[in-house]
Amino acid sequence: MVDSIFRTRSLGVATEGLPDQYADGVAAKVWEVYIGDKRSRTETYKTFMNRLLHEYGCKHVLDVACGTGVDSVMLLELGYQVTSVDASDKMLKYALKERWNRRKEEAFDKWVIEEANWLTLADDVEKPEDGYDAVICLGNSFSHLQDFHGDLRDIKTALKNFYEVIRPGGILIIDHRNYDYILDAGKTPAKNIYYNSKQIKDIKTSVLHVNGQATMITLDYIMDTGRQQRRSGDTNEGLSETEATGCPATCLNHFRLSYHPHRLDQFTELLDDIFGPDCKHRVYGDFKPVSDEEPAAFYVHVVQKIF
Repeated sequence: MVDSIFRTRSLGVATEGLPDQYADGVAAKVWEVYIGDKRSRTETYKTFMNRLLHEYGCKHVLDVACGTGVDSVMLLELGYQVTSVDASDKMLKYALKERWNRRKEEAFDKWVIEEANWLTLADDVEKPEDGYDAVICLGNSFSHLQDFHGDLRDIKTALKNFYEVIRPGGILIIDHRNYDYILDAGKTPAKNIYYNSKQIKDIKTSVLHVNGQATMITLDYIMDTGRQQRRSGDTNEGLSETEATGCPATCLNHFRLSYHPHRLDQFTELLDDIFGPDCKHRVYGDFKPVSDEEPAAFYVHVVQKIF
């Protein structure tokens, strides 16, 4: 979708500091629909995450991109101690609601949820004495952090802050979309390991180039939320769908999010620079060994902080 004035995010979204692209509340609300069935989503990678965290002896996990709480809830249900942070209060309200609704469960009663900025993480989050066993940043969340200065300073600062709160021997699990494919093909891969809602009508891809270099990818999400509302509403006999539910046959919602396009080789090198040349760094495609036969929708990096 092309505007006469190129906007990096939906109208009404704040731009100060670390941009909260969900600040208008629209994207946060529709995001719940975009995710689709949460349990179906996490089933695709729950075993991978649990095996990995056990392999490194992780018990206390910091989710630095909590959002509405999908991954944090998965880990709580698996028995991990979880601290969850996000820069968007509009997204966190869904996680806070989940904690309240399940407050009688011990794990959820002890669930720590805070608003935090990746660029000031040390000031925003209370670090355990030795650090967290693992820091996770999933769902292409890290790519929201843009390189507006052109020298990756904010991106490096955020990764260094992640590194600082991890205990020696602990791990960072961080992912990003397959931007190599998006930049080469001009569209997102057809499959998606995270977001498979049946309400997705279209995702339009725009690439911003500065001095011949791709510096930003903007995705315009078109969702038919009327279908979701109609399913959850009561249908009164003799009335049309619109009269019975208050929703028209089609109720399209549009929101825009922008991302920094991390190419796989460049992001791998960036992580190695932060964690050191001797760090243990593994890369997966859609939580499986990387395959040349089928392009991954997401790349998942697992980096261990050396002792």
